[in-house]
Amino acid sequence: MRRPDDSPPGTAPYGNLPSELNGFVGRGPELGELARLLGTARLVTVTGVGGVGKSRLVLAAAREARAQAQERYCDGVWLAELSAVRDPALLELTLAEALGLTDHTTRPPRTVLAEHLAPRRLLLVLDGFEQLVDECAELVHELLRRSPGLCVLAAGRRPLALAGERSFPLAPLGTDDAVALLADRATAADPSFAVTAENRAAVAELCDRLDGIPLALELAAGRLRTLSPAQVLVRLEDRFALLTGGGRGGLPRHRALRTAIGWSHELCTAAERLLWARLSVFAGRFDLEAAEYVCAGPDLPVESVLDLVGELLAQSLLVRERTPAGTRYRMLETVRMYGACWLESLGDAVRLRRRHRDWYMGLATWCELDWFSPRQHEVAALVEAELANLRLALECCLEDPDELHLGQYLAGTLWFYWAGCGRLAEGRLWLDRSLEQAGRQGAEHEPARLKALWVLGYVAALQGDAVASMSALHECRDAALAAGNPVATAYAVHRMGCLALLRDDMVRAGELLGAALERYREAGELNSNVLMCQVELAMALAFQGDLAGALALCEDAREICEDRGERWAKAYALYVLAYAALDAGGAAEARRLLAECVTINHAFHDLLGLVLALELLALVTVAEGEPAEAAVLQGAAEPMWGAVGPRLFGSAYFNAPRVMCQEQASELLGAERYAAGARHGSGLEVDAVVERALRGPEPRTGRGAEAGVPRPRGTAESPPPPPKGSGRASVETNSL
Repeated sequence: MRRPDDSPPGTAPYGNLPSELNGFVGRGPELGELARLLGTARLVTVTGVGGVGKSRLVLAAAREARAQAQERYCDGVWLAELSAVRDPALLELTLAEALGLTDHTTRPPRTVLAEHLAPRRLLLVLDGFEQLVDECAELVHELLRRSPGLCVLAAGRRPLALAGERSFPLAPLGTDDAVALLADRATAADPSFAVTAENRAAVAELCDRLDGIPLALELAAGRLRTLSPAQVLVRLEDRFALLTGGGRGGLPRHRALRTAIGWSHELCTAAERLLWARLSVFAGRFDLEAAEYVCAGPDLPVESVLDLVGELLAQSLLVRERTPAGTRYRMLETVRMYGACWLESLGDAVRLRRRHRDWYMGLATWCELDWFSPRQHEVAALVEAELANLRLALECCLEDPDELHLGQYLAGTLWFYWAGCGRLAEGRLWLDRSLEQAGRQGAEHEPARLKALWVLGYVAALQGDAVASMSALHECRDAALAAGNPVATAYAVHRMGCLALLRDDMVRAGELLGAALERYREAGELNSNVLMCQVELAMALAFQGDLAGALALCEDAREICEDRGERWAKAYALYVLAYAALDAGGAAEARRLLAECVTINHAFHDLLGLVLALELLALVTVAEGEPAEAAVLQGAAEPMWGAVGPRLFGSAYFNAPRVMCQEQASELLGAERYAAGARHGSGLEVDAVVERALRGPEPRTGRGAEAGVPRPRGTAESPPPPPKGSGRASVETNSL
């Protein structure tokens, strides 16, 4: 999982630019001019016809900027791919995702973006914005206005039309570069191909007839596996004659590209053309299994799809990519749009969109079940890879009033991704939409609505929005009781208990969580949610002084997690067990437990679990006699809370370790040295913090930097006392 960019400005020269799949050919003067424009303007937009090479050029320019202008872009160079985004509401979320931002609050994504970018110096690359040009222009204008160190390099078919924008119209390749590109791609398809004295004239004329448009050249190169350049030229001439009535004059660039794509389409077999059209329903990347389910039918046998995909790959109509979730395929947007038009003309678009929706609803259902298994990490990577298609499926559900229940089901089923992988804001968006639009539904669809309600209550609680959370959970509980749905009732009561826990109402939390756990058992429900309920009940018991009961619950939860291979809920059980170990004087055992907890939370992008574990680990570090290192860890946790929300939801119980650590480390180091250590920690990026936390304090030899400093309160012989003046956060109540 990609880690969030929570590091302070100027400390993290990184980014997310992809590696090149094949060589970048030509465009030397264009790269030089773009570098010059970026040196004088904060917004540069590369414009041009589809297929002219805008995306490749801006990526090449961004890589050069990253290498040559590190001082100007000291906070990195970041790419946001927007071509698959159709819904304006997802624009800001997509940019936040590209920047690696995680935010658990109810703040608008635009606010999160603006506050993050305001102090930073970075280059943001926006590719494929034309379908949202107005919304994108408005957002870019605001971000540039509020972020003086931000520069934007955009690629689209038209400018953003903003003050200060420098537009760079991209022309097709010149003859030499066009020949070089065609030769490079043809050689990749057929190593025996070469430009020779015999075929040079035909190659040059072919490049000229295709107007030097890179996408058209790459499509033609795919045909040079089986045809000579002269044969390709003859067939292309036939296509030109069809479009122009026999005229051989210079064609407009749009027509040249249309000709090349249409000619490629005509040279495909009927089955290849049909698959091309049907694959256009996917957003972004897809895998072979999805293509087989969505696209196969009586006229396209499932066993033929693999070979047909191979043929489309060979013709440069598909691109194969490696992702953390495995091999994926992707169509360039211009090629996809051609296929989509063809699909519409066949009258099959609605049916294919529904098949696409059905596949991704099935995928989400499978992922929810598989989340409670050793494959949790693979499930997280899979949903991340398929997010664009899951969004498209959600849009499809919510477009039809008769299928709103499917949108509620899908938005609710993805609870594990919203809550467990740092996607609360997007989850809240889809859950709100599915429930706001809901009209009259039959009783058979009530379970989907109830699921969306309890997931909404859960997400809102984690965002610190107690009012929305309680409203959704009460509605869910009352409706579930009326419908006789014991499972939905259990989930609603569970999340009401979770909300009470976060609000420091431990007696009420214990009652609700205990009741929910009993309802789960009566219904035979066992999954990550049930285990989280058990761990949350353990927290409530520990806060009320029943440490033995809390330990029993967490040990049982950990055993079930290890038996099932579940890791996400296990991390929270480890957190409780670590505090209990520290309370009993076992700092070493607490560190071991927290190391595993930190590792899991970081892998799942669970920022809340990570920051809680880091603050408890800082307290452990004080107990080990390393107050300087504790100050660094405490400082590192500080900026993370900006993304999580109100510090520990205002809970005195959850806040106790931080208060204890700050008091004890400050007493041992002095206020000035503690503050210096905390400042150093706040300047570390999350990956560095995690690495440091897992490594532990450096062993001291002789009379080191802390020689002469008394050992802190809270050693192996004496657990740390509570913060002064906090009756609720006392050792007697075992506050976490």
